[in-house]
Amino acid sequence: MALHKHAYPILEYDTEQKAILMPDRKKLYNLPEKCVFALLGGYVDDYAREHNGIKIAEFDTVTKLFHIHKIEYKGHEICICHVPLGASAATQLLDFIISYGAKKIISCGSCGALHDFEENCIMVPTAALRGEGTSYHYLPPAREIQLNSTAVNAIRTAIEKNGLPFKTCKTWTTDGFYRETKDLVAYRKEEGCDVVEMECAALAACAEFRGAVFGQILFTADTLAVPEAHDDRDWGGASHAAAFSLALDSVIAIP
Repeated sequence: MALHKHAYPILEYDTEQKAILMPDRKKLYNLPEKCVFALLGGYVDDYAREHNGIKIAEFDTVTKLFHIHKIEYKGHEICICHVPLGASAATQLLDFIISYGAKKIISCGSCGALHDFEENCIMVPTAALRGEGTSYHYLPPAREIQLNSTAVNAIRTAIEKNGLPFKTCKTWTTDGFYRETKDLVAYRKEEGCDVVEMECAALAACAEFRGAVFGQILFTADTLAVPEAHDDRDWGGASHAAAFSLALDSVIAIP
């Protein structure tokens, strides 16, 4: 175990697995191994209510209480949860569910298009540029992280079985929703980023550090393809049900 110091605090890294405050310190829960980790607003809680979901855990924060439900899906026991926006908040919840037994996790949520993609296109990240800060607390500094190949293959299998078009991509994970400048967007496009969102790199880093399998399904929402004509569109609202269904099929496809 080693603490690696640096002139810039964000690039300092400790390889020690055990922290002073561990997410399972209260020994409260025993979650299913498979989890759908969804950035879909209130959709998850509605789905649980409509499909006989059972609330099996809670994640309490100073701003919101997050419910974790258990459902039966095609013969599999799966936990599902609504996830907060942003790398730090989302990763805190991910670390919590991993500590209580979730080891095979598929996340789903929206992204901004950096190229001329229509709204509601399905995107499957194979790499994420680490433009946020949270991933640096879980893995040594690097420009990007590769997504788990087992999870990516499970997602591809699920999408193909459903007969839907999709694109594999590199995503840019950022903390700065209001700092996506014209020059920065152009730079990210030059280095191969197709979309932008706020969680993927951090979630992938946390899962890798904790020995869990993690994959991400994204759908295009707003577009930054032409910065001077940014368009919110409908923030990918038509994709919530399809993305969640694909995440369920993907997580059961993980061996």
